[in-house]
Amino acid sequence: MLQIRYFEEQVDQLYIRGEVHGTGHLYIGMEAVAVGAISALEKNDIITSTHRGHGHCIAKGADLKLMMAELLGKATGYSKGRGGSMHIADVSSGNLGANGIVGGGIPIATGAALAVKKMKTNQIVLCFFGDGATNQGVFHESINMASIWSLPIIYIIENNRYGMGFPVEKAVNIDKLSKRSAAYGIEGFTIDGNDVIEVYKTSAKLIKKIRDDSIPVILECDTYRWKGHSKMDAERYRTKEEVASWKKKCPIKKYKDYLLGEGILKPEEIEKIEKDVQAEITSATQFAKESPFPDPEEAIRDVYAQID
Repeated sequence: MLQIRYFEEQVDQLYIRGEVHGTGHLYIGMEAVAVGAISALEKNDIITSTHRGHGHCIAKGADLKLMMAELLGKATGYSKGRGGSMHIADVSSGNLGANGIVGGGIPIATGAALAVKKMKTNQIVLCFFGDGATNQGVFHESINMASIWSLPIIYIIENNRYGMGFPVEKAVNIDKLSKRSAAYGIEGFTIDGNDVIEVYKTSAKLIKKIRDDSIPVILECDTYRWKGHSKMDAERYRTKEEVASWKKKCPIKKYKDYLLGEGILKPEEIEKIEKDVQAEITSATQFAKESPFPDPEEAIRDVYAQID
């Protein structure tokens, strides 16, 4: 969670200084969802991500240097500097990638779940998406297919309260998005997405059940993004008081208090972890800045089009 938090804070500063171009969607405040769920996976299990994908990528074991290089548009990045923030993938670690289309990862994850079932590899697929994506047609189509085909997938709704700037309570007429599972004859659960232990324990339980029975499940994680929807967001749709109230529910502080309270870690041990992670981010940033930009002559390499 600290890797995600410090990485995103550094990316935020790089945007402010004009060193990263375009837009970006920060995961600050939501770290417990990605870390808790992905920590319950086996190494060869699969995830799909969203436009707000840095957290999922890091939690799945991505190289911070390659991620930072991609954001700075460098040739050493995961997508050779051509994809940027919303198109980072690390297939070698089971991360099929972020996606700039709202809900775009849902059919990809469903297809991956069908593939692993056909191949009998006993893998699990975690499909991350936001509350706004639950109103996309592809959400309903994909979950219906997963239900009738009994696919090994968890659809994880990261309910951060807003689809861009539109409050979730005005977008749906139910109090819990997980209730939509009833329409497809599968189970749905809603948990505290700011409690990494609860996310981990719930995910681990569901993953074991799915691995044994090959059934889809919807898991809604209630959380909150501290930053705007993107770097262009003026945040006129919410108050500073609301943001401050959610910051008091910080998932990292909550877990730190637990570790100290249970005597699992001492204050000096936590301080060392924080310093070590900060050093990782500094090293990743230096690597990215020192890396070369892609050769302009390589612009169309790996770009494919069908010609009739």
